[in-house]
Amino acid sequence: MDTPTETKKSPPHGTVYILPNLITTFSLFSGFYSIVSSINGKFVHAAIAIIVAAIFDTLDGRVARMTGTTSKFGQEYDSLSDLISFGAAPALLAYLWVLKPFGRYGWIAAFLYVATTALRLARFNSQIEETPKNVFVGLPCPAAAAMIASSVLFCGFICTVQSEYLNIIMLFAVYLLSYLMVSTHHYCSFKQISKPNTFQFMVGTVLFFIIIATEPQITLFLLFVGYILSAPLAGAYRVIRHTKKKRKKLKNHRLFCENKE
Repeated sequence: MDTPTETKKSPPHGTVYILPNLITTFSLFSGFYSIVSSINGKFVHAAIAIIVAAIFDTLDGRVARMTGTTSKFGQEYDSLSDLISFGAAPALLAYLWVLKPFGRYGWIAAFLYVATTALRLARFNSQIEETPKNVFVGLPCPAAAAMIASSVLFCGFICTVQSEYLNIIMLFAVYLLSYLMVSTHHYCSFKQISKPNTFQFMVGTVLFFIIIATEPQITLFLLFVGYILSAPLAGAYRVIRHTKKKRKKLKNHRLFCENKE
């Protein structure tokens, strides 16, 4: 009598992929809650929900890489979640908070933000194999969304009355963020950081959270402003440095030609 051949058991897909996709779902839920809060006029709640969504979005990718559970499904699900949490949610928050008084210019700015977020995600997915892992080409949409959210918290903490100047500044800020997301500026991704000394890393982490916890409305705003401006400033520095080197080279060439004559 022939003995039945043993078949290899396939890995339990439900347990392999459940954790990172569950974290992505938490990010999606936070984005949807932000939309509901914006519609109800609770802009501070909407802003906090976007920041929470950004935290979950950071965790899902890291958890997937640490556990070896990255998948094409997870990448696509993450992109769809990002379009809601970091595209539609911050655009609606910005529109209902400061852009609505501008009429057509306001909702066009909000639509442009959603459109550039979708384009940013599509470009990221199509160039994921070509782009170095230590940089992002263009401003990451979670950082852009967090910039809008931290602006709401910052202005609510600093300004007691919403002014017309604030609305104009935020209108230009939305256009600027939309441009940066589809630009070719290189932003640090923090994915490939050398393993630091454990004790020093713990001390640095504690100090970092203490600084943020002192006045989170201010520190978070300054943190995201610094990150967003880092790439354009670095690009401007490289252009200036290249121009100076080129001028110096031309000057040396002229001196050489004059001495030769």
